[in-house]
Order: sequence, then structure tokens, then C-alpha cells
Amino acid sequence: MAREVTHTETGPQRLDEDDMGDDGAIFVCRCGLSENKPFCDGSHNATRDEEEDAVYKYENDDSDGPRREIEEIVFRDGD
Repeated sequence: MAREVTHTETGPQRLDEDDMGDDGAIFVCRCGLSENKPFCDGSHNATRDEEEDAVYKYENDDSDGPRREIEEIVFRDGD
């Protein structure tokens, strides 16, 4: 089943040291582009030049993939 997920964050969430993983990572991805989820890998840098009121689609949810602005998201009722 395919899903469209909207991410409004443009940077990671810093965690407390108590939440730190074995690899020392303390940032959790909130933009949805990280290849190392749930941790941030810096992919949010691809969002730096986005306009605040625009909605963008990243092909294959990949920060290196093509990005295009979309005009509207239409939600389907039911099923």
C-alpha cells in the first residue's frame, strides 16, 4: 500500500544524553529524508532553499532524488 506522508520539519530533533544510541547519535530525523532513520544523517540540508508556504515532493523519498513543487494534496475518503 502506498502512502503520502507530509513532513513540515526542516531539521532534526536533539535528544538528551540519556536517549543516546550506542553509536553516539543523538538527533532523530523529522524531515523524512534520512537514509539512517530514525537518526538524522544531514539529508535535511536539501530543504534549505524551500519556500515556506510551498509543498514539495521528493522522488523516492530521497534527498538526492529530484524534487518538485506540487500545487495541492487531495485526500480520498473511505477505504
